[in-house]
Amino acid sequence: MSLIPVYGAPEGYDALLLARRRAEIKDGDLLHICRDDARVQRMAEALAFFAPEIEVLRFPAWDCLPYDRVSPNAEILAERVATLARLLDKADRPRIVLSTVNAVFQRIPPRSAFADTTFSLKVGGTVQPEKLAAFLESNGYGRAGTVMEHGQYAMRGGIIDIYPSGEADPVRLDLFGDTIESIKRFDPATQRSGGNVRTMSLRPVSEIALDKTSVGLFRTGWRELFGGAAAEDPIYQAISDGRRAPGMEHWAPLFHAAMETLLDYLPGVSVSMDNQTEDVLNARLEMVADHYEARRTLPRDGEVP
Repeated sequence: MSLIPVYGAPEGYDALLLARRRAEIKDGDLLHICRDDARVQRMAEALAFFAPEIEVLRFPAWDCLPYDRVSPNAEILAERVATLARLLDKADRPRIVLSTVNAVFQRIPPRSAFADTTFSLKVGGTVQPEKLAAFLESNGYGRAGTVMEHGQYAMRGGIIDIYPSGEADPVRLDLFGDTIESIKRFDPATQRSGGNVRTMSLRPVSEIALDKTSVGLFRTGWRELFGGAAAEDPIYQAISDGRRAPGMEHWAPLFHAAMETLLDYLPGVSVSMDNQTEDVLNARLEMVADHYEARRTLPRDGEVP
């Protein structure tokens, strides 16, 4: 792959060049790798101005440190999963994917993890609340008293509120028995219902599904890495019980037989990059190495640091 530098393209104008490049592509998508998430936001806004006919998908990086025991922000996870799921669908218009050096550098779950993981709802159809709840829990949704953020759901008798990935607003299902009488969007701030929706497809909001297969892979891989004594770790115990644990996303490779990259979701993609992306990548690799070394040299129980 040859690298072609482009000079004299200030920020803002470069979005126009991307739109023109997208028009030249006959098959496949265009992936632009930005320096950081702030740059992704500016580029998305500029593309919306220059080429509103293009579908712009964003794939942000996690907002937590390597080897952390804190999970990425739920909004970020929801957007990442929504983009990955969308990339598995056939494009109905020209498409540009905006990502960052950090996001493209990190391995992600394989395409098979998001294939056939849709729960379809429609007005007049039927749904068993317990089966819907099982799907939501398995695919990263968390039960809440009031739905305010992506990945939350609430059940109050025949009313079910859900904030799906890839949706600007949450939806409210009104059930009569198991029949869906209405699906309406609502404002999470005021909780007031808005426009009607005839159909709705729910997708995962987490990069890890807690099903029998993934839990089994995790347990086996964890014991191979850390031995039997590591079964006392709170993450291991939670996953074994089918419960989500803070920071579990950092162990994603243990939940899958193999991992992929964003490029695997984009066969035949045309790639462009911001200026200074190489510097950002080198800084990221150095930070990952530093965090790995710090974790590796942590004192064991009973040792003096």
